Amino acid sequence: MSVIIEDRPIESVREEVIDQLIMNYSHGKISHQAFERRLDNAMESQCNKEIYSLAEDLDLTVDKNYVDEKKKDFSVNYFHESANYSDNSAEKLDYIVNVFSGSSRSGRWHVAKEIRAFSLFSGADIDFSDAVFCHPVVTIKYFSLFSGDNIFVPEDVNVVSKSFCIFGGVDNKAPCNALNNSPTIIIEGLSIFSGVTIEVKRTIKEKFVAFADSLKKMFS
Repeated sequence: MSVIIEDRPIESVREEVIDQLIMNYSHGKISHQAFERRLDNAMESQCNKEIYSLAEDLDLTVDKNYVDEKKKDFSVNYFHESANYSDNSAEKLDYIVNVFSGSSRSGRWHVAKEIRAFSLFSGADIDFSDAVFCHPVVTIKYFSLFSGDNIFVPEDVNVVSKSFCIFGGVDNKAPCNALNNSPTIIIEGLSIFSGVTIEVKRTIKEKFVAFADSLKKMFS
């Protein structure tokens, strides 16, 4: 006998319904407008029955191919340091230096164990959204003077901010949605007449929509 819907963990119900919405949208069973409307309701509702009802009229269920694609798209790119990877991918120390300039580190890049960032009358974007983590704990040590720096992180990593500010500020907008075994980014440093922003570049809803659209292209 299955557990009644009211007694099931709400996050489990929510995940199953969202998966079913993506599956049916990607196969053309519901329109884009209906998919986004139902997705919003599924993410916001705190009622099991209400969430479950959003997929009651949908017949397609999740299959192994869907599970495999979702695992590739949503998991953090993480190689444990005991794994075999090239020396270039396993650097212990990396530098990002900007003086009267600006730079951007993004895309699929291998994250060193420690990053030292220096910004003087400059700005730097450090984007971990698609980065490959080679170490369970990554430390960013920064010095920012009359500058503005942005650090973009995935939702499924742990973020710890330890900063000292003088006529400056650190705005940590990263949510705490990570698991205990997710990589941890420790951000520490000194900000003088500067601003450092830590935020998620793509929200979980944007990732769901992008994933659904990518599957729709595969099946169309």
